[in-house]
Amino acid sequence: MDGNYKPYSHVTSSDRIKSILDQPAGSFEETDSLPDRDKLTFTNGFYSTCSAIFIDVRDSSGLTAKYKRPTLAKIYRAFISEMVAVLNSIPNVREVSIVGDCVWAVYNTPFVSDITQVFDVACRANTLLRLLNHHYAKKNIGALQIGIGVDDGRALMIKAGFSGSGINDVVYMGDVVNSAAHLAHEAGRGRNPPIYVGGVVYVNLPADDQKLLSSKHLSGHGTVYVGEVVSADMNDYVDSLT
Repeated sequence: MDGNYKPYSHVTSSDRIKSILDQPAGSFEETDSLPDRDKLTFTNGFYSTCSAIFIDVRDSSGLTAKYKRPTLAKIYRAFISEMVAVLNSIPNVREVSIVGDCVWAVYNTPFVSDITQVFDVACRANTLLRLLNHHYAKKNIGALQIGIGVDDGRALMIKAGFSGSGINDVVYMGDVVNSAAHLAHEAGRGRNPPIYVGGVVYVNLPADDQKLLSSKHLSGHGTVYVGEVVSADMNDYVDSLT
């Protein structure tokens, strides 16, 4: 969001801090699914079940050293454009966000079938990398590698920002967000598979999907499930390209 200059006063800042910290705990409601953004204010919040996907580019610092600015811009524009399109492609999507070269999304998952859809999104994102790399190769651009992390749990959803300035956003915090980000950070490194899935997601997947993943111990995280899983029809399309 664009900045809009307002002078800073440490006295009014102190008053705002006190006002925020004095808010009653009862303003934060536990729900079964994430509510619409317009239900959020600067004084409430919601604690809800959801899934999160994080997608990170591996060795992004190497790209800046290898390519000139116009090419680098095209690489990231294509990557971010189409990864956002995939993350936004199921009805229960709640939030899609871009932070640097990382794209991530939050989904309502009150039902088991919702978690399966989120896993399908992760598989499409992994297959999209093949499509991107096909087009990159046509322009003499080296292949990208990514890590995809997926987990399910509960997150706190709040509106945060500078009240009265118009500068604010919805913030998601909690174990599910931290876990998905951590899984994405580990996935796709070296010989690691590109998709890392948390235990809650795994146990809620159909047996056929579970067979596509292998268990792995991740330090500080316990048992996770990993794999190189693609979307069949999309993968066939990439294979047909020349």
